[in-house]
Amino acid sequence: MSWWVLHVDMDQFIAAVEIRRRPELRGLPVVVGGSGDPTRSRQVVATASYEARAYGVHSGMPVRAAYKKCPTAVFLPSDPAAYDAASAEVMDTLRSFPVVVEVWGWDECFVGAETDEPEALAAELRAAVESRTGLTCSVGIGDNKTRAKLATGFAKHERSHAEPFEGADPLEGAGPAAGIYRLTADNWRSVMDHRPVRDLWGIGPRMERNLDELAITTVAELAAADLDVLKKRFGPKMGAWYAALGRGLGDTQVTDLPREPVSRSHEETFPADLVERPDIERELHRIAVAVTREVVAEGRTIQRVSVKVRFINFYTPIKSRKLPEPTQDPELIATTALTILQKFTLNRPIRLLGVRVEFVTEQAVK
Repeated sequence: MSWWVLHVDMDQFIAAVEIRRRPELRGLPVVVGGSGDPTRSRQVVATASYEARAYGVHSGMPVRAAYKKCPTAVFLPSDPAAYDAASAEVMDTLRSFPVVVEVWGWDECFVGAETDEPEALAAELRAAVESRTGLTCSVGIGDNKTRAKLATGFAKHERSHAEPFEGADPLEGAGPAAGIYRLTADNWRSVMDHRPVRDLWGIGPRMERNLDELAITTVAELAAADLDVLKKRFGPKMGAWYAALGRGLGDTQVTDLPREPVSRSHEETFPADLVERPDIERELHRIAVAVTREVVAEGRTIQRVSVKVRFINFYTPIKSRKLPEPTQDPELIATTALTILQKFTLNRPIRLLGVRVEFVTEQAVK
């Protein structure tokens, strides 16, 4: 039997969990985020049902903006404990099969399996999850994680028409039912070559612009790009990684070992915008000390600090600095955060501040 990597991604997970315990909401536009009160400011949408997405509502948008787009939607508060419990149900269901389950979050995981019929296995996984939890999922099938992850995007498009890959054409090797797609080396070029680089897993708007400056706009052009040019622009490691991404190369290993945390972040949206620099520095210092004390209590040591600033126009730059020596000193982390703050041009009110600290991991020590 062959080794396959499957990517399981729950459909509208948070909204689906809410609809599961309130069946009367099925078929209605549902928006989850903050306190559930759309009249309150400084709240962000955690997720929206497919019906709400049809009105242009999406995760990350202000709840007030979602209300303007879809005032008839049902607005609900976030309930992380419920999502934790539902996620555990899903993952335990998958573990009941002879597969390896690598959890990546509440609503997604990679599944490694030896089988000659990956589509049949994918269908069995989907059926078991729906039968035991009442939740639905899409499954991407690949010969590595990169292709499996991308395949899920096609599977979701066919189910909801709300995901990327708008206008996706039928895929050679697709599964027998909506919600399942296969993407491997055999059909990679026919499926992906003509698509924009932003459709690749790991390439966002900023990297798309960087690649565009090199006249690289499609997956095929990235795959054919001069490796030396990519390394010169993005560094030896990342340049090689982007070149491999264009060819659909990726990791084939799936492990059920818990992923070692590499960072922790705290961020806060303020009830009133911060304008005066002393106020900004005071809040940043408080956040930096709080996140440091939390991670030090877990026995972790910090090697890099990042600061996020979201201005009133939602422009959100992030800047970071590696520490000369790893530390567990909250005041040193706070001082570093304030030093990083000096790199920002604070020419407009601030609605959010965040501090992210990266740990010294066991792998790094080795």
